[in-house]
Amino acid sequence: MGGKTMKTALYARVSTKDGRQDTENQLRQLREFAASQGWTITAEYVDRASGKRSDRVEFLKMFDAASRREFDVLLFWSLDRLSREGTVETLNHLQRLNGYGVAYRSFTEQYLDSTGIFKDAIIGILAAIAKQERVRLSERTLAGLARARAQGRVGGRPAVAADPRAVAAVRRLRAKGLSIRACAAELDCSPTTIQKLLAA
Repeated sequence: MGGKTMKTALYARVSTKDGRQDTENQLRQLREFAASQGWTITAEYVDRASGKRSDRVEFLKMFDAASRREFDVLLFWSLDRLSREGTVETLNHLQRLNGYGVAYRSFTEQYLDSTGIFKDAIIGILAAIAKQERVRLSERTLAGLARARAQGRVGGRPAVAADPRAVAAVRRLRAKGLSIRACAAELDCSPTTIQKLLAA
């Protein structure tokens, strides 16, 4: 991405639980780093919210701007400042940026740099970890379904609907836009089971 001035957006976040923390410390270092690279800062996005949620106001604004290519590279202080939703979701966020043609760079994790030579290696590692997480999620969900079936019916509905982990797993997949059938395929169960879980 050499040859032209890079437009960069900064993203900083502190949790509402971390009352003593201040995003200004993150932003100061990010601004200094951008200046050292000769990058032009076009926007700063700051959230004071849990990184385990993807509906953060500034986070959503940042992705909206990225989809319109309003900046070339997103600079954040560390990956857990960008997201703490787990490897699968975090990888999805990075791949969304990549799909928009927007690069990303972590200030504290120098290896996490899609403008550098290790981009493909890092994505490969994250994808492998994400795959293992999906396998574990599926195993936990299936175990919950089996236990619920063994316990019989509760309140006129199959007890499968009472397993909170199974319900949460399905809702996460639905929130990502997966259809009932796609959810069933992902969790290796029937579409009817997915519908019952959603009705829980």
